[in-house]
Amino acid sequence: MSKPKIIVTGANGQLGNEIRASSVLYPALDFLFLTKEDLAIQETESIKNFFKAHQPQFLINCAAYTAVDRAESEKEIAFLVNGQAAGLLADVCKSFNTKFIHISTDYVFNGLSAAPYKEDDPLDPVNTYGASKLRGEEMVVNYNQGAIIIRTSWVYSQFGNNFVKTMIRLMGKSEKISVVNDQYGSPTYAADLASLLLNIILSGDWIPGIYHYSNEGIITWFNFAEAIKESLKSGCEIIPIPTAAYPTPAKRPVYSVFDTTKIKFIYNVNIPYWRESLDRCISQLNSGKLPQRKQ
Repeated sequence: MSKPKIIVTGANGQLGNEIRASSVLYPALDFLFLTKEDLAIQETESIKNFFKAHQPQFLINCAAYTAVDRAESEKEIAFLVNGQAAGLLADVCKSFNTKFIHISTDYVFNGLSAAPYKEDDPLDPVNTYGASKLRGEEMVVNYNQGAIIIRTSWVYSQFGNNFVKTMIRLMGKSEKISVVNDQYGSPTYAADLASLLLNIILSGDWIPGIYHYSNEGIITWFNFAEAIKESLKSGCEIIPIPTAAYPTPAKRPVYSVFDTTKIKFIYNVNIPYWRESLDRCISQLNSGKLPQRKQ
C-alpha cells in the first residue's frame, strides 16, 4: 500500500520549514515541499496539471503574503496570494478529492475583545493583511466545505524572520531596546503547529471547520522579549513602550488571544505552554551560533 502523499505549499516559510524538519519523524507519510517557484498557486491550470501528475491525498497550504506593513501599499498582491490563491487551491483540492488544510491568522479579528477569541466570534480585520487572510478563509469555505482552516498567532521558528530571531539579533548588538507592552497575545512555536498538522492527518479523523491554535499562556511583546533575554542570559535592557510610541503603517490588534478549547477537545491535543516552547526553539537556535553583544 502506497504512503499518503502530502503537498506542502510555502515550503520556504517558517511553518513549511518546520514541517520539513518534522517530516523525518513521520515515515508513514510521503511529502512534497513546494515553493512559489515550484508551483504558481494563483494559476488554476498549473495547479490542476500538478495534481494530475502527483495525485496528492492532502495539501497543507502554508503559502502566504506575510509582510504586514508592506501589505498596506501592496494590497493587490496580498489579496492575490492570501485570498484568490487560497480559493483556487481549495477548489482544485475538492475536484481531486484531496483533503485541504489552510493556515490563517489572528489578524482576522479587530483585537477589541475582553476574552479569548472563539472560532465563531465576529470577524473584523484592522489592516490589509488581516483583510486578505479573511478573504482567503471566505473563499476556502465557499469552494471547499470539507476543508480545515487553522488560525494561529505570533508565529516564530528557528527558520525565517520572526520576533524571536529579531530580538536575539538586537540583544546581540544593543545595550537597550524598546518593546511594545500593550498588545496581548499567545506565541505559537511553528514546530508545535507542524506536529499538530501531521498528527491530524495521521489520526484518520477529518473534522472540517475552523480551529484556533497557539501555545498556552497570555503575554505582551515586552513579556516575550524579557523571556528571550532570560533564556539568552543577556544583559540588554528592555524598555516597555506603548504602541503609540512605535507607529507602523499597519494597525495591529491590541488583543490576539485564542480560545483553543475546540481543537483540544476534537483532536485530543496537549498544547505546550509558551515558555516551554520558546526554550525549545532557542535550544535549536543554540545549535548554531547566537550573536553576542560586543563589550
